[in-house]
Amino acid sequence: MSYPNFINTFFSDYFHKYSYEKDYKNLITNIFKSLLIYLLIKREENNQIIDIKRKMKIYGIGGFNEVGKNMTAVDLGEDVIIFDCGLFLPPIVELEESERAYGEKKLRAIGAVPSDDILDNLGLRNKVRAILPSHAHLDHIGAIPFLAYRYNAEIIGTPFTIEVLKTLLNDEKINLRNKLRVIQPNSFCYVQGKTKKYKVEFINITHSTLQCSIVALHTNEGVILYANDFKFDNNPILGKAPNYEKLKEIAKEGVKVLIVDSLYSGDERKTASEKVARTLLEDVLLTTSNENAALFVTTFSSHIARLKSITEFGKQLNRKIVFLGRSLNKYVSAASRIDLCPFKKDIEMVSFRNHLEKKLKHINNERGKYMVVCTGHQGEPGSILDRLSKNKLPFKFKQNDHVVFSSSVIPTEVNIKNREKLDSHLKRGGVRLFNNVHVSGHAGREDLRDFISMIHPENIIPAHGSHDKILPMVELAQEMGYKRDKNVFLINDKQMLKF
Repeated sequence: MSYPNFINTFFSDYFHKYSYEKDYKNLITNIFKSLLIYLLIKREENNQIIDIKRKMKIYGIGGFNEVGKNMTAVDLGEDVIIFDCGLFLPPIVELEESERAYGEKKLRAIGAVPSDDILDNLGLRNKVRAILPSHAHLDHIGAIPFLAYRYNAEIIGTPFTIEVLKTLLNDEKINLRNKLRVIQPNSFCYVQGKTKKYKVEFINITHSTLQCSIVALHTNEGVILYANDFKFDNNPILGKAPNYEKLKEIAKEGVKVLIVDSLYSGDERKTASEKVARTLLEDVLLTTSNENAALFVTTFSSHIARLKSITEFGKQLNRKIVFLGRSLNKYVSAASRIDLCPFKKDIEMVSFRNHLEKKLKHINNERGKYMVVCTGHQGEPGSILDRLSKNKLPFKFKQNDHVVFSSSVIPTEVNIKNREKLDSHLKRGGVRLFNNVHVSGHAGREDLRDFISMIHPENIIPAHGSHDKILPMVELAQEMGYKRDKNVFLINDKQMLKF
């Protein structure tokens, strides 16, 4: 029954019991009816105001129009929590061709860092309490050295993530005032807000670097689950398998919003385990004739598990293993400092230019005795492999030398073009190329289907790609009963959703 109908019935019953003059009765009735209706309406308005304040808002700051630059802000009224703060790598690659040093101003000008000024415009900057990086890749932590100072917020991550971040800060000679807090995988901590604490869980998941997490933020409105990047690898070469039990436990609590890596949601597959990549490497390195040939292998510098496999096969070939490049040194050294690099004693690390050139001269004369692991799998200008292909270093490729790409090309225009140029240069020298000796670190469509079935989120926000890359995630969700713009949302950078 509506409030006006309820009041009409109440007063009709009341005045049926008592005898008053008709006009006086009507006057009193109308006064009281008006007063009660007014009070009830005001109560509704006040409740609505309270409700509005309690509704969370999620801002997609970066990573919703592109591959990289990941940054998402959750506005909880008094407090804001940020997931990730990464770089958009393609413009960095182009910049490094001509410049070695760059700061925040330059990075903003070329669109390499998230446009977090939206938080300034909305008056949210001073409400940020924590930055929660999910893992150690540059497109997730690379902007922290340049942006984190703007927030009075602690930075919380797993040991490897924080160790890599420290390396980045040291390289850039940046001294952040933000507190760095280390949390072990499969652990939780509390973030202090203005008047309350928020439970945050770092749930172990597999990807293509160490100690990656799905981050669960517990709020009064439900759990925000941030799954960006991940895959389901039940047989990882290094580290723990996915913590399915914790994910199922979170599902029972209720996931209000799932923000999910959807880069390969259009690939109709389940992403293979890292043990498959190990088998592919074994086939190429141990069953292909390479006795007297130079042997170069390139992969992601952060992929410590892949580097472990490469090193072990190099030892089986009785080759001396040399790692070349600053990026490799950065990640391997970070893993070594926290005892997560079991192969460190089996390799020689070379990063300084004078040492690099001396070592390459030696390898050029004894090419059959070495296996070189180097940077340049994306054809990055200035990388070791790029410089070698252009004869800018004292080593010359010969006919039938081997170059193994234990990687795929990250699907951006600049990377595709750079790799085409690199491959062309190498082929001119008669080099044998072994491409895509690799498995992805990103969930495929069928992994995502299983994930949604496991989590049963109330709402889904696809992330980590341009719209053409992540639209299939929307379509998958629709297959599973979700409705576009009702509980699955394709958003842009700087767009807000209210829940």
